[in-house]
Order: sequence, then C-alpha cells, then structure tokens
Amino acid sequence: MKKIEHVFFDLDRTLWDFESNSEATLKELFEEFKLNNKLGVTDDLFIREYKRINELFWEDYRKGTIKKEYLRYGRFETALKFFGYSDKEMATEIGELYISRSPRKTGLVDGSIEVLEYLKPKYQLHIITNGFEEVQHIKMESAGLTPYFQNIITSESAGAKKPSKVIFYHAEELTGALAHNSIMIGDHYDADVIGAIDSNWKAVLYEPNETKVENDEYIHIHHLRELMDIL
Repeated sequence: MKKIEHVFFDLDRTLWDFESNSEATLKELFEEFKLNNKLGVTDDLFIREYKRINELFWEDYRKGTIKKEYLRYGRFETALKFFGYSDKEMATEIGELYISRSPRKTGLVDGSIEVLEYLKPKYQLHIITNGFEEVQHIKMESAGLTPYFQNIITSESAGAKKPSKVIFYHAEELTGALAHNSIMIGDHYDADVIGAIDSNWKAVLYEPNETKVENDEYIHIHHLRELMDIL
C-alpha cells in the first residue's frame, strides 16, 4: 500500500487469541472453585454466560461509565448472580486470578507471527489497545510479540480509549506518524475502524467469521495473511 509507513495493530482478538486464552483460564478457575457444585451448571454454560456479560461490561468501560476496578470483579459477580449465587469476595478472588493468569497464555491468532515477520522489515509497527496497561505488556512478552513492535500504546497511557480521536492523535505524537501514512488493523468496527477513519487514517477490519463487505471506507479481511497482499 502506497505511502503507508506506520502500521498499528489492535492486540486482543487481532493478534493475541483472546477467546482461546480466556476460555482456558476460565475452565481452570471453574474447576478450582468447584463452580459446578456451587452453580449446578457445566463449565461451558458458565463460560458462555460470562462472555456475554463480559462484553456488556467492556462496552460500559469503553464508554467510560465504569472503572476498570469494577470491571475486573463485577463481571464475575454478575455471572455468579446470573446462576443464583452471590459471593462478592469469591468473585473478587476469581477476578484477580483471571487477570494474573490469562495474560500469560500464549495463544495467537493464526498467521500472526508469519505476518509480523513479513511486515517488520517494511514498516514501523505499533500496538494501540484499550486493554489494561500492565496486562497488555505481559501478554506481549509471554506470547513473544514484543520484539516486533516499537510502541505499545494503551488507553490508560493515552488518557483516552478507542474510538476517541485523542488516542489516535497521541499515537501520532508518540511515534512520529502522520494520518496519511498510518493504518489501523483491528477486529472491532467501532473502536478500531471508526476511530481510525475519524482520525483520517486508513483502516482494516479483521473479521474471520463475518461476510466480507465491499466498501470504500476501509478494507475487510477474513485472515491476517491477507495483509501480505495489501501491505
């Protein structure tokens, strides 16, 4: 792609396989806390409802209506209550263990390393993520992603979350990038694509399970390896 010099990636669900890493951690905790006895449900059912609740909490976090401290335990407290079990202390403990363990899982989205190896000699690579500062760095290190990137920009360090223009302008200032030579690659339409377009960047939406949409505003891909034909 002409003129592009800076390639910005989202982390969760774009490079770091959030779904598999999260599910593995949740299964461990479900067994350790004997939630099958306490809730009377299978781990698959609990995880399904937790994921639904977690998405709602993250949406509120992106909007700024809840703090990260509440997100960390509140999503588990709400999931337990959904199955008729109320224990804030246990929910807090599960939340802390989840935050401690999940980032150390090393599952990556298929093609991640191959694509990064291809891009690194050609572009300056950076991360922009709404994830928690301390957690995202652990994920990067544990999964072997850190050496590929010059900067890891988190919403906490920028003082704003995607899709706010503030975090994209902060990224430009930090990296020396300009809007016309920057592209954002991510899995979240509102946070990654709309945020980039509103900041006059180019954008790529990575959606492996959705029907590809042809449009003039952004590029839609099903597999990360498609980036090797684009960039």
